[in-house]
Amino acid sequence: MPDSQRNAREPMSKVDTAWLRMESPTNLMMITSVLIFSGRLELKKLRHLIESRFLAFRRFRQKAVDGPSGVLWQTDADFDIDWHVKPAALPGKGDKIALEKYVSELASTPLDHARPLWQFHLIENYDGGSVAISRIHHCYADGLALVQVMLSLTDAPKQSPLGHAAPKAGKRKELAKVWLAKDQGSVFERLLQPARAGFAKAIDFGGKAIDKGGDLMRDPALASAIAREGSEIIRELAIALSLADDPPTAFKGPLGANKRCAWADPLPLEDVKAIGKVLRCTVNDVLLACAAGALRGYLRSLGEDVDGMTIRATVPVNLRPLEHAKKLGNHFGLVFLELPIGEANPLRRLERVAASMRELKRSRQAALTFGLLAAVGMAPAAVQRMALELFSRKATMVATNVPGPQMPLYLAGCEVREMMFWVPQNGTIGMGLSILSYNGRVHFGIIADSKRVPDPEPLVQRFGKEVEKLTLITLMEDWEGDIGAADAEDTLRRYA
Repeated sequence: MPDSQRNAREPMSKVDTAWLRMESPTNLMMITSVLIFSGRLELKKLRHLIESRFLAFRRFRQKAVDGPSGVLWQTDADFDIDWHVKPAALPGKGDKIALEKYVSELASTPLDHARPLWQFHLIENYDGGSVAISRIHHCYADGLALVQVMLSLTDAPKQSPLGHAAPKAGKRKELAKVWLAKDQGSVFERLLQPARAGFAKAIDFGGKAIDKGGDLMRDPALASAIAREGSEIIRELAIALSLADDPPTAFKGPLGANKRCAWADPLPLEDVKAIGKVLRCTVNDVLLACAAGALRGYLRSLGEDVDGMTIRATVPVNLRPLEHAKKLGNHFGLVFLELPIGEANPLRRLERVAASMRELKRSRQAALTFGLLAAVGMAPAAVQRMALELFSRKATMVATNVPGPQMPLYLAGCEVREMMFWVPQNGTIGMGLSILSYNGRVHFGIIADSKRVPDPEPLVQRFGKEVEKLTLITLMEDWEGDIGAADAEDTLRRYA
């Protein structure tokens, strides 16, 4: 490494700083992912791949250090690839239960802040293949950017489903761009597109207000523009602040330092698409409604009375332009999605989730929270804690739904059979819900504080049952009209 790069420093953005400072003993700010391979992956090959592709992003050679005017990125002069890419082994039978326990232990263990904040752990022998578990601190990038980073480690299949030769490794960027243009929009754009221009203005003006506060007094045009946009942002802020705290359930309460991870067997994506087509709603609506049903069933199994209850999930919404998808850093806001766990009828529950999603399309909550995160990144620690506590009281969980590539991918020659990930929770939120579609299948997983959900396995198993329930309804009835139509009352009662 040239001497000029050994101690290179650059400032960390305000929003990235906010995510760095959000970390607490009860909620580590790591994005954890699991890749399960059909074949055996050798540690030597994984290390070579990380060195050649992952470290092509210069940021991953840097660590976060405190500077006189804020947090800085500094190149790690003692970078050690062997520390960042490590072998691992499962005890006992080495089965899925052992793997979930090991992932839970990693998700509960902080990264070393004296080094770049990421690690890969490779289990070479698992179920006839291998498993790679990654932990990357949220201050490096948001979920969409890290999906792109992980895609950069993979190759397309040697032969396409149509029998044509698939693109070579050098075409990975084009593959990723095609995936983003087609699949990424299917979830994020539904929330973002109707107000993209307003979001862009709010972010631009918010950045100018933060970085050039003194210039506002000397720039009447900018001040006027911010005032116009600011009225909308203030309205959204008032709505957010006026939200009642989420109701008490087993999911809310004091947190510990240990996480529990579990994921369900993947489900066919075509089944979910068929439900959405028959019931005239989106795939995202179906998946989140099924998640709400799983949460309802779990709480009822504990003896809790949830009838009539609604809880909220904070949902990340991408705010980066498509052309900036491969840039690191955090460029997203958060919206509050209502999950009607108090609704016994699965169709009514789906109808209410779809209505909540439609309302969020017209909202500027995402732009608001992006600006607030930038402000939190500059605020004193006491103010940061107060802001986190305020927002975490209003939600029970973090929910993410990411559409991945609908083709098999290969890493160092090994096919990726399954994948799962979890974003961190913040403040006093103790649970994260993740939905990921990949290669024609839907993967559902939970990460939860052990004090709130000691064993998440029964919860994740309920997700598939909720999908089966809606599938049965769509097969039994010839639906016409909206999903809440009066002529569907008999079926609504039968499948409540």
